[in-house]
Amino acid sequence: MAFHKPACLILDHIAMGKSSSSRSTWGLFFLRLVVGWVFLSEGILKFLDPHSLGSGRFAKIGIPYPHISAPFVGIVEIICGAFLILGIRTSLVAVPLLIDISVAIVTTKWPLLRHQGFWSAMHESRVDLCMFFGLISILLLGAGAFSFDSR
Repeated sequence: MAFHKPACLILDHIAMGKSSSSRSTWGLFFLRLVVGWVFLSEGILKFLDPHSLGSGRFAKIGIPYPHISAPFVGIVEIICGAFLILGIRTSLVAVPLLIDISVAIVTTKWPLLRHQGFWSAMHESRVDLCMFFGLISILLLGAGAFSFDSR
């Protein structure tokens, strides 16, 4: 005697599949939105407050040619952040942002780790690490359905 699932269980299973797909679509959209927004806003802030967040900060942490490199990084963050939010060329724009955040981690958080210890460095690097792994996730999962890339 074969076991037959009731029709309502089969429909529930089908609905869960659609629900899971819908959750993934929305999840990728919100991931792109938050990661892109952080980069976009930080890029804008490099121009609004250059002494603290732009060339002045770059000079303080020892990045060469801060009057050139800070505006360059700001423009990359603005363009790539906006493209990430919209889902335009998502895999392509994630690469310069990964380089950007990796340099930020190495130049600002690595010295903290050496001088103040693991927990202090982890506290200070929480946003940077979220951006790094958010970008890795976007590279692995793609832009999602709510993007220009999907059209």
